[in-house]
Amino acid sequence: MASENNGSRSDSVTTPNADSTAVEMPSHPRKVALVTGITGQDGSYLTEFLLGKGYEVHGLIRRSSNFNTQRINHIYIDPHNVDKALMKLHYADLSDASSLRRWLDVIKPDEVYNLAAQSHVAVSFEIPDYTADVVATGALRLLEAVRSHTTDSGRSIKYYQAGSSEMFGSTPPPQSETTPFHPRSPYAASKCAAHWYTVNYREAYGLFACNGILFNHESPRRGENFVTRKITRALGRIKVGLQRKLFLGNLQASRDWGFAGDYVEAMWLMLQQEKPDDYVVATEESHTVEEFLEVSFGYLGLNWKDHVEIDKRYFRPAEVDNLKGDASKAKEVLGWKPKVGFEKLVKMMVDEDLELAKREKVLVDAGYMDAQQQP
Repeated sequence: MASENNGSRSDSVTTPNADSTAVEMPSHPRKVALVTGITGQDGSYLTEFLLGKGYEVHGLIRRSSNFNTQRINHIYIDPHNVDKALMKLHYADLSDASSLRRWLDVIKPDEVYNLAAQSHVAVSFEIPDYTADVVATGALRLLEAVRSHTTDSGRSIKYYQAGSSEMFGSTPPPQSETTPFHPRSPYAASKCAAHWYTVNYREAYGLFACNGILFNHESPRRGENFVTRKITRALGRIKVGLQRKLFLGNLQASRDWGFAGDYVEAMWLMLQQEKPDDYVVATEESHTVEEFLEVSFGYLGLNWKDHVEIDKRYFRPAEVDNLKGDASKAKEVLGWKPKVGFEKLVKMMVDEDLELAKREKVLVDAGYMDAQQQP
């Protein structure tokens, strides 16, 4: 596959030329997966999982002057190493229907995982139009590309749509596949639309299309503006003396938190079934933000009350109080259950961010960073 070097570093990820259409396929048969949102938390874990299953994985990435491939750099192999380079990246966008169809025609995937989104709930209130275009209409564009490709080629493709527990919003827990949606943000409303588009294409066109309604799933790869990673990132800095305060919003919001690495297996299992269906994926436990603070700060021998301050700017215009999933269907049909519990997840994230803070402190002490960027 033709490609262009994206930097002078030999270990950096190389992305394909946007004008390229040639893809070198392996000489021996193996399943091919197409993943949108491959550079995100879930995309990186899913790619690792699929590569472990012997897949060839193609990821769609948006063009940007800043590279955002940190989460997948460790599994990247230069495409010139044809026999080993089983992950390939292509420029496309969920707002560009022609690019979606073109890559489907070129790659000819067996499975498509739509993980791309503007996924931050609070940000969706600030950029609602963009959120709806990417999350809702973007899913529709990809579904239509899959439908038209299968019609024209005679091939079948299995499709996974990433849903969210935020779709349930103010509906009381526990929430299952039959629980009514009551979204409380532009992001959640957009995810509801994507969910029903997927159901519609399954029923109208016979597509093998599944919705995974995933409850909150975290990891050391979580974005730093999500509350769990915001906490552990700040905690590491507080522990080594680089930061004193952490500003948060609603500490009583309760969420069903699991490990993202566990949840990607459930995505894959959905597409291995004989019939397509929709599944809730959750730990079936709910914890408040305050509980997350108690476990994380307590793990490092600190009292969170000495460092946390409430800032009203972090409260949502419409709050979601309690999300707790009922994953009995996934357990029974898929044979899936989470392996990482709440406390283990929190400690895993704290350990990673403490090490990151220690490396950061080395740079601060050497005068290469300004520690006063944080309060």
